[in-house]
Amino acid sequence: MTGDQLHRAPWGEIDPHTLYRLLKLRVDVFVVEQECPYPELDGRDLESGSEHLWFSDADGPTAYLRTLTDPDGALRIGRVCTRADARGRSLAGKLMTTLLAGTDDGRDVVLDAQAHLSGWYARFGFTADGPEYVEDGIPHVPMRRPAGQAVTAER
Repeated sequence: MTGDQLHRAPWGEIDPHTLYRLLKLRVDVFVVEQECPYPELDGRDLESGSEHLWFSDADGPTAYLRTLTDPDGALRIGRVCTRADARGRSLAGKLMTTLLAGTDDGRDVVLDAQAHLSGWYARFGFTADGPEYVEDGIPHVPMRRPAGQAVTAER
């Protein structure tokens, strides 16, 4: 890892310049690159308890994810992405490992994986938790990781 620094903060503690760059990364990946015109700013970032993890280098954020608390108390992971020129450095895997290593609070962890990435998430202990569905033209799979699993993967 060359110069990437790990950051973790709730929404209200991210400075405006960094926040702009994080949102731009999300839009660059999910809206522009994946050609999905959808409301990337979904209002959930403002929820109490949202947390944001990211790596950055001299050029800005390199990889990112956010966490939320679902109504049933599960920890929800979303918006996992990596800047195009930072791919291949296992940064998203390192974010997942960091996050999951700190989730020993008895909560299940859930996410909605793009179907082609379900195997990648399975390496972190996630299994399908419902039928595949299509959102914004991309097949997704709901996945769950039961509380208490050891973290074993970084990539």
